[in-house]
Amino acid sequence: MELNKQTIEQLHKQLIEKKIKPSDILDSVYKRVESVDSKVKAYLMLTKDLAYDMAKKAGDRIMKNDNVTDLTGIPIGIKDNMCLEGFNTTCASKMLEGYKPPYTATALKNLIEAGAIFTGKLNMDEYAFGSSTENSAYQTTCNPWDLSRVPGGSSGGSAAAVAADMCVAALGSDTGGSIKQPAGLCNVTGLRPTYGRVSRYGLIAFGSSLDQIGPMTKTVKDNAILLKYLAGIDKKDSTSAPIDVPDYDSNLRKDIKGMVIGLPKEYMIDGMDKQVKAKIMEAVKLLEANGATIQEISLPYTDYALDVYYVVAPAEASSNLARFDGVQYGLRDTSADNLIDMYKKSRRAGFGKETKRRIMLGTYVLSSGYYDAYYKKAQKVRTLIKNDFDKAFEKVDVILTPTSPTTAFKIGEKAADPLTMYLSDIFTIAPNMAGLPGISVPAGFDAAGLPIGMQVLAAPFAEQKIYDLTNFYQTKTDWHEKRANL
Repeated sequence: MELNKQTIEQLHKQLIEKKIKPSDILDSVYKRVESVDSKVKAYLMLTKDLAYDMAKKAGDRIMKNDNVTDLTGIPIGIKDNMCLEGFNTTCASKMLEGYKPPYTATALKNLIEAGAIFTGKLNMDEYAFGSSTENSAYQTTCNPWDLSRVPGGSSGGSAAAVAADMCVAALGSDTGGSIKQPAGLCNVTGLRPTYGRVSRYGLIAFGSSLDQIGPMTKTVKDNAILLKYLAGIDKKDSTSAPIDVPDYDSNLRKDIKGMVIGLPKEYMIDGMDKQVKAKIMEAVKLLEANGATIQEISLPYTDYALDVYYVVAPAEASSNLARFDGVQYGLRDTSADNLIDMYKKSRRAGFGKETKRRIMLGTYVLSSGYYDAYYKKAQKVRTLIKNDFDKAFEKVDVILTPTSPTTAFKIGEKAADPLTMYLSDIFTIAPNMAGLPGISVPAGFDAAGLPIGMQVLAAPFAEQKIYDLTNFYQTKTDWHEKRANL
């Protein structure tokens, strides 16, 4: 099997046995990028010089057996909203075209210390506003399973790159479902960690009470390995949690006997694709046959999650994006003859339609006279949503749902209807509002050969339970081993 198609686990074994070098893996990855990225359009930029320099350093570490980790020599793609000193970080926006941050995100620093290699910056919806990667100012990424369809979003470039074997793993960020939803649509494994599990320092902010960086990989085991190095407290991020990071991959259970899985009745909604529902129930039966207990639960405030999210998230986005005004960095309109005009013209030219839509919505709900009616009320309902989950986790170990109500839709199909687009994240938004960890793993395909994702959630900082269940599921199924034919 070509090196770019292998897992972190498989490559690490060959590296420490000195059968291959990090540069061999990188050669294989870049050969694949050259072959298929003109069709998929996952990368916004490649960082080849940096990557080969990192590969040489990783090779030296391995030869000297000096602080070799599971990630030493492993090529990883980066979503383009994570700061890497001296390299373009655009958030797929014209507003930040050419911006080179003077510092590196903590999550990326952690990977550098582990000896990982960065292959390049991956496409996304502008500022992570979207569910399809159609809102990028630069290009629309295609789903490797059907190039006429979306890969999901906003981490669509990351999901597509992993699915097309153009990196061994990738980093995404998840605010309302931006890791889990594209992972589900592209047949990869994507975890959104508990809010506070991974430092947000150096992640260009969308919604500060929601954003989390997370791993997107080919298997659950790889995902557990990557999270182990990403996670941990960071003095530069006051929201990062002072909680020890488990050795997730070494602690994986061999069986799931006695695990209690909750099935929320509110998630089996009208309008959900029948084939999606059938595959999820097939997975439930398999897990039950192997010793898990299935229990129906209720999360009554689920119905309000989408409404709450589209008050809270745009409000925080409006506040965060106020810094992009053409003064310190980013696009500046030079035709303006006064400061206010320069602000207006720069932001009009720099931001895309969806970004403007969310800024205006967020500014409205935070404006004088409306704050209590919208933002404050939404935060109260958010607490009720969290309480639903807290009560559920008193009875169950994990909660299992579909990742998305449908498989990948056609490019352009929902672009003119933002409300329909927002419904793509209906199953991922509620747990995110509660700050919960959640994963999407491959659970099969529909009749058209499009991937179906299964979402598994756990209580805060209980990622180990998620990994235990889904890793066991992957030992009993081979959906995650299927590859798109490009």
